[in-house]
Amino acid sequence: MKFISWNIDSLNAALTSDSARAIMSRLVLDTVIKENADVIAIQETKLPYTGLSKKHIAKLAEYFPDYDYVYRSSEDPARKSYAGTMTLYKKGLKVEPTYPQIGAPCTMDFEGRIITLEFDNFYFTHVYTPNAGNGLTRLADRQVWDKLYADYLKSLDQNKPVIAAGDFNVAHEEIDLAHPENNHESPGFTDEEREGFTNLLAKGFTDTFRHIHGRVEGKYTWWAQRVKTSKINNSGWRIDYFLVSERIKDLITNSDMIDSGERQDHTPIVLEINI
Repeated sequence: MKFISWNIDSLNAALTSDSARAIMSRLVLDTVIKENADVIAIQETKLPYTGLSKKHIAKLAEYFPDYDYVYRSSEDPARKSYAGTMTLYKKGLKVEPTYPQIGAPCTMDFEGRIITLEFDNFYFTHVYTPNAGNGLTRLADRQVWDKLYADYLKSLDQNKPVIAAGDFNVAHEEIDLAHPENNHESPGFTDEEREGFTNLLAKGFTDTFRHIHGRVEGKYTWWAQRVKTSKINNSGWRIDYFLVSERIKDLITNSDMIDSGERQDHTPIVLEINI
């Protein structure tokens, strides 16, 4: 099976806007569609809390005629049109979707951050992990999230193998970003966040990219929009992952990034696994 995960930074805009940014996002969507994945996980949809509009539904049908989908948007008391996730899966696949809350602090459980699909012999789940925030204002809450999310994945793994994807908002090791020396106090590379990810892996999960590619450097999934030369100079971070239960790691045949051209921010990632 083939899986794709992408933090799109507003599916809402990609489907409804004609801004230069939205047009670039649609070009990447075209690339994703050509991959013909079985499952496509999208984070940071920023869809309205009131649900999909007629235009959203029509555009999704136009882009993804061979897919069914489930989604989760932010809801009260969280901010409106914030965060959010969507999972598209090929028509004919038998899945049971759930939208777990993990007891997270603040409004994190209401920000539409996790969707899980149960298949006959495995779980597929994806996440948009909360950012620690400017000035690390949300770091303490993020640490609680990391522990609860790791416990959640472990609970799934006790039942059947897990494939977990998404924007984990952390560069795990120094080789996972271009300039570690300047970022030890930056959101996504604090000791606390890195430790949280280490603890998650220690519960029985494998970073599929490292499993396939080893200690290769210079391969990233995110480049800052605000720095015009970040992608040209490959000044990036690897913060998007596919993780799998350790007992199925040897079934992986591919785990890599998908080229998103000139568009900065996140690039899609792909996993192929004989499951």
